[in-house]
Amino acid sequence: MHSFEYHCPTEIIFGDGAEEHVAEKIRKYGGARVMILYGGGSAVRSGLVPKIERLLTENGIEFKTLGGVQTNPRLSFARQAVREAHDAKINFVLAVGGGSVIDTAKAVALGAANPSTDIWEHWLNKVHLEKTLPVGAVLTIAAAGSETSDSAVLTDEDSGLKRGSITPRPAFAIMNPKFALTVPHYPLICGIADIIMHTLERYFSKVEGNEFTDMVAESLIKNVMAHSKILLKNPQDLHAMSEIMWCGSVSHTGFTGLGRDRDFSAHKLGHELSGRYDVLHGASLTAVWASWARTVYTVKPERFANFAEKIFGITDGTIDERAHAGIDAMENYFRELGTPTNFSELGIGVQSDDEINFLADMVTAGGTKKVATFQPLDKNLVVEIYRKANR
Repeated sequence: MHSFEYHCPTEIIFGDGAEEHVAEKIRKYGGARVMILYGGGSAVRSGLVPKIERLLTENGIEFKTLGGVQTNPRLSFARQAVREAHDAKINFVLAVGGGSVIDTAKAVALGAANPSTDIWEHWLNKVHLEKTLPVGAVLTIAAAGSETSDSAVLTDEDSGLKRGSITPRPAFAIMNPKFALTVPHYPLICGIADIIMHTLERYFSKVEGNEFTDMVAESLIKNVMAHSKILLKNPQDLHAMSEIMWCGSVSHTGFTGLGRDRDFSAHKLGHELSGRYDVLHGASLTAVWASWARTVYTVKPERFANFAEKIFGITDGTIDERAHAGIDAMENYFRELGTPTNFSELGIGVQSDDEINFLADMVTAGGTKKVATFQPLDKNLVVEIYRKANR
């Protein structure tokens, strides 16, 4: 096991009626003038945004409400929100929604605290912004884990670039699972896939002797898989949603990968697909995962064989045979869940060689850098993975 430092300061308020604490928690973290960010109209139609507005009004907290955050959160919207937050002298940003809204809130908090710097400079790693406004989250979908993570993604619509960057974690996260029961089917299953992927991306490592972290990761993956099958049969099962929502938050705290490096190959590959074709994030990950696994498993086939045994109970055959069987079983689970496992299922169709090369250039900065850690991916390997998924 590698040495590590772990600090996840996000305060969790979980369960029925958790949203009732929103004003109390905003005040606890110094909020007096709040920007409430949300996505589409469902957060309003469900009554959640009006309820939060009422609670803030009753507690004498000023606020400005701004809706319109889209999936694959847009840089242009974040820039607009930064300007409005600065003009209104906002000192706290509250996200009401899922990962895209929370990621946008993190960007707005950084931008409003550093008005002389364009936030995209931070996402391009040209500057490192540390000063930020506090952020709170009222979660409405179990998916990205941004409510507890130290990162956020933005998409520049002009260039098609989708980039992730390190950000401060939210001060608090309010999670009432009943609000996630209203999420439409496809975003729901893509969110479930994203939860699993956040742990898979940490699980595949060359680091040895990490038994407890392995057990945590394996248990989380199996728990999400089991309860996802319950939700597919009964989308209103509150217990299953509760389990999945909490797993989503834990999966992206870093706890399922302590003591080893994190790979995030599928995220690097998937970001270019979701940024260019505007597909859902979770779907972009499952569309490439099995192709990545079949390309790199020879780096440590026993790791994949162990995965096959611990997750799917596969014990027969050679190490290579078990490794392949585990990859097949994971791909079949994603297919049964309803998420794509290749480009055609993703809805973008079979791509030309020129397009594959373009995507690979985007991943590797024109072939000048490698990405990921389990098997560092140069442009040739990225092209190989994309081609396997290109069917």
